[in-house]
Amino acid sequence: MAKGKLALGLDIGSSSVKLARLKQTKRGYALLNFASAPLPPEAIVDGALMNSAAIVSAIQDLLAQNKIKAKEVAIGVSGHSVIIKKITLPKMTQDELDESIQWEAEQYIPFDVKDVNIDTQILGEKGDGTGQMDVLLVAAKKDMINDYVSVVTEAGLQPAVVDVDAFAVQNMFEANYEQVPGETVVLINAGASVVNINVVAGGTSTFTRDITVGGNQFTEEIQKQLNVSYDEAEALKVGGHGGDADAVVPQEVERVLQGVAEQMAGEIQRSLDFYAATAADSHIAKVYLSGGAARVPALFKVIEQRVGVPVEILNPFKAIEVDNRKFDPQHILEIAPAAAVAVGLALRSSGDK
Repeated sequence: MAKGKLALGLDIGSSSVKLARLKQTKRGYALLNFASAPLPPEAIVDGALMNSAAIVSAIQDLLAQNKIKAKEVAIGVSGHSVIIKKITLPKMTQDELDESIQWEAEQYIPFDVKDVNIDTQILGEKGDGTGQMDVLLVAAKKDMINDYVSVVTEAGLQPAVVDVDAFAVQNMFEANYEQVPGETVVLINAGASVVNINVVAGGTSTFTRDITVGGNQFTEEIQKQLNVSYDEAEALKVGGHGGDADAVVPQEVERVLQGVAEQMAGEIQRSLDFYAATAADSHIAKVYLSGGAARVPALFKVIEQRVGVPVEILNPFKAIEVDNRKFDPQHILEIAPAAAVAVGLALRSSGDK
C-alpha cells in the first residue's frame, strides 16, 4: 500500500501536459481531476525541453483551472535519455546492490555513470541454482531529469517521484486489469513523439524499449501530403473534421494514416521480434495499446495484423470510480488512452520506491 498521500500525476508529453489526481477509497481509487493542456509544437523535442516557459504556464493553467492546491507531484520520463535493462548479477541484498551498482552499471549504459541517476529493482533469483539474480536497471540522464524537475518547481510544485513512462503505464494497467498468472502481455503507449513498449511476463517487466516514432508523424504526413494546416491535420488524424472537411477526400487521409501506421507497426514488430529472440517463452497473449496515438484506428488494426495477437485499447479508468456528475462520460472515453501515463503516475505516493 502507498506510504504517503497519493501524488498528483503530471505527464509532460511532447504535445500536451496531462494532470490526474486520484483518491483512495474503500473500494480502490476514485478520480478527482483529469485535465490536459496543449503545448505549442516544438516545445519538447526528443525529450529535451526547448520551451520551458510554455510548459510552466501550461502546468500553472491546469492547476488554476482545476483549483488544485496539492503540491507533491509524480512525473515521468522516457526516450533516449532513459536506459532500462534487465541484468543478471550475483545474489545480494538490495543494500549491497545499491552500493555496488555504480560499478556494475558502467558496462550496461552508454553514458558516463557520473551523468546519470540509477535505480534498481531486484526481480528475483534465477531458479537454476547458480546463485544469480535478475535485476532491473534504470538509468536516466541527470540533466534531463533536472530540466523536468526545474520546470515543475517553477510551476510551484514539488517533485516527489520521478518515474519512467513505461512503468507508469504498467502501474496503471495493474490497478485496472485482472492479471492472468504466467501470461505475457505487451503494453504499448503511443504518444506524440515516442512509443514505449513494455513486455510484461507474469506481472514482471521483462523487456522495454522506447522508439522515437509517434502520433506527430501522422499529423506531419497529412500536413505534407494534403497541404493543410497543423490544426486541420490533427483533426483529420482522429477522424474529426476541420471546417473545410469537404475539400479533403477521406480516402486520401486513410491512405496517409495507413502508410504511417505500417511504419510504426513495423518498428514495434521489430522490437517484439528482438524480444522473442532473447526470451525462452515468448508467446504473447495480448497487446494493450494506450497513448494519444491509440485513437488512430489504422494503428490499432495494423498492429493487430502485424503482431498477430488481439489488441485492446487500454482504459486507465476501467477500475477507477468516475463520477458522471463531475466528468462527461463521453469525454472521459475519448481521452482515456491518452491518460494512461498520468493515471499511472497519480497512483504513486511520496516516499515510494
